[in-house]
Amino acid sequence: MTMHQLYLLVPLAPLFAAIVVGLWGPKIGRAWSHRLCILGVAISTVASAFILRDVMAGNVFNGDIYVWETSGDLKFALGFLIDPLTALMITVVSFVSLMVHIYTIGYMADDDGYTRFFSYISLFTFSMLMLVMANNFLQLFFGWEAVGLVSYLLIGFWYTRPTAIYASLKAFLANRVGDFGFALGIGLIVAYFGSLDYATVFKGAPALASTTIDLFGSSSTLVLTAICIGLFVGAMGKSAQVPLHVWLPDSMEGPTPISALIHAATMVTAGIFMVARMSPLFELSDTALAFVTVIGATTALFMAILGLVQFDIKRVIAYSTLSQLGYMAVALGVSAYSAAIFHLMTHAFFKALLFLAAGSVIIALHHEQDMRKMGGLKKYMPITYWTAFVGSLALAGIPPFAGFFSKDAIIDAVYLSQIPGHTYAAFAVTVGVFITGLYTFRMLIMTFHGEERFRRADALTGHGMDHADHHVADPHESPWVVTVPLVLLAIPSVYSGWTYIDRVLFGNFFGSSIMIAQTHTGLATMTEEWHGQLEFITHAVATPAFWLAIAGIASAWFLYIRRPDLPWVLRERAGGLYTLLVNNYYFDQFNDWFFARGFRRIGAWCSNVGDRSIIDGFFVNGSARLVALASALLRHIQSGYIYHYAFTMIIGVFALLTWWVGR
Repeated sequence: MTMHQLYLLVPLAPLFAAIVVGLWGPKIGRAWSHRLCILGVAISTVASAFILRDVMAGNVFNGDIYVWETSGDLKFALGFLIDPLTALMITVVSFVSLMVHIYTIGYMADDDGYTRFFSYISLFTFSMLMLVMANNFLQLFFGWEAVGLVSYLLIGFWYTRPTAIYASLKAFLANRVGDFGFALGIGLIVAYFGSLDYATVFKGAPALASTTIDLFGSSSTLVLTAICIGLFVGAMGKSAQVPLHVWLPDSMEGPTPISALIHAATMVTAGIFMVARMSPLFELSDTALAFVTVIGATTALFMAILGLVQFDIKRVIAYSTLSQLGYMAVALGVSAYSAAIFHLMTHAFFKALLFLAAGSVIIALHHEQDMRKMGGLKKYMPITYWTAFVGSLALAGIPPFAGFFSKDAIIDAVYLSQIPGHTYAAFAVTVGVFITGLYTFRMLIMTFHGEERFRRADALTGHGMDHADHHVADPHESPWVVTVPLVLLAIPSVYSGWTYIDRVLFGNFFGSSIMIAQTHTGLATMTEEWHGQLEFITHAVATPAFWLAIAGIASAWFLYIRRPDLPWVLRERAGGLYTLLVNNYYFDQFNDWFFARGFRRIGAWCSNVGDRSIIDGFFVNGSARLVALASALLRHIQSGYIYHYAFTMIIGVFALLTWWVGR
């Protein structure tokens, strides 16, 4: 098999499985449905590993697979760009997706939509792979929209739940807002570059560095700034940056496997990958980079704070994802693209691990997600606990776990940056380290340590619990199809940071895939000061970020083990601040009041004025009244008397003679 055939195999294997299972899943049965889908993603994973090895040997590819249409000089094609950035992404996406597929066998075992779910997640994987492998903006847009569409189906998978329907619509609409900016950015690229091909656009970008466009009256903006901000608005929707983040916490209404897939390796990372891919454009606009930096810093800090007040175990991890995406966006904004992708890679492992561990707990407690009804699960679920513990250490940024290396690299890059907004970003990402440690270990302690709150009702009443509580009286470890993916994800959560930081971050791994302007020297300075992993850890231990992470973990231990009464006291004393946080800064309420209600009012006005008054009132009813009036007049002429008709004929003849003589 040639490498070109291997490239095709990566996206087409899961697509083939998705089509077969989607159309004939109920006929071929559950077992063959999950076998086929797992086989398709496993083929993609193995093929991706071979492609990564081939790319690391220096072999890259950029070419069209199929030309759909040409319009003048503009070509619409499907093609692949296989370089280090693509190779790394497809390996991470396919591996995490494979773990999720295997895990789904256990998690969805009792669900009626078993085969349908496997078809959806395979199709989701295909969409993300097409997005990542694209060599042109048309295919990028196709993958971008396909990911959004399938996420709508997956978030609303349990369509009998009103909350799931609402969450899927919310995700779809929020992404449409971002996609509007994304489409505008691509439209400007076509208008000014006359091409959809990456290579052509990147090559021509320096020539347009000083070209301006009038967007708002007489004020002019650099074309590249407008393009980059438009593209990043799309990334704000897909990668859930403030204020387009509102859909991501509600996406927890979907089954846990898709929560892991969306949050770890697919949809939300699409925006981060896209900006890294577009580095030749973003590097020519400091304004766009500053915009990315400020939005990312705001997301990193303020979404982390919301994680402190959540009691739904999946929502805690969801707000953690929002915060970590903010870290990645900050890295992009300060031109540390490789640091952003490195954190994307490590985050994919430990965040998928945490979501799947949360799902394991949910299975054991029969779909209970409230951490206030958990506790003491460590002795019942040792594999789930220790893998979740590894994921928590990685997320909190404790050496030598994976998240430490990628997160500290981002923080160092921010401090070395000179991009406008870097001071605010430095504050946000540093304080965020403390908050991350606090909410991460708050979740771990409330779930696995302390008293067994799921037994409390039985202990207090002294008699049998209700039907729901009876099921959770004796939780036990999940089956192997759930625990094996946890272990396999825990392994890279430990070693991937230590092993790959040298090559991915400081070894020019990405080569020409990523371009950094000579004036943006932060990452270059870090590379010059790199002396190995041990030196990196030694340096980090002397920085505030490390001790803030330790302080966050210690605070969680003190608040939820030594003084479990204190969080409730703090909540009461916080008053309005706690109310603000519980209501998620009132983003949803504002959107409902301003956008939803505002558009309903506009719709009502259009209905009353446009439909009822103009269309119905003037055209429909008005024409009917006109016909009625004409009929009333004609009724007097059509009397049935002969002398009336004779008189009319005489008048008519007289009028015609008068007109003819007058000529």
